[in-house]
Amino acid sequence: MNVKGTMTDITTRIREIVASYGQLAVDVQTLADTDDLFRSGMTSLANVTVMLGLESEFGVEFPEEMLRRSTFESISAIRDAVAELLEQVGAA
Repeated sequence: MNVKGTMTDITTRIREIVASYGQLAVDVQTLADTDDLFRSGMTSLANVTVMLGLESEFGVEFPEEMLRRSTFESISAIRDAVAELLEQVGAA
C-alpha cells in the first residue's frame, strides 16, 4: 500500500490487520471506528501482534510513548496513531 493513501485506505487496511491478528470475538466489519477493541475480545497478546502487523504494513515503528492501551483501543485511535507516524516518516 502507498503510505500516501487516503484516510479511508488507511482505515480499510487497519481493519484488515485487526481482523487478521486481533482475535476478536466479533467480525471487525460490524464494529464502529470508535468501538472498544478490547471489549470486543482483543487480548494484550493479540494487541502486540496487531501492532507488529501495522508496523510491517505501514513501514513505521510505534515509539515507547505510544505503547499504551488507548493507542490501540479502537480503529479510530489506531488510525490517528498511524497517521501521526506516517507524518513523521514523511517529514524525515
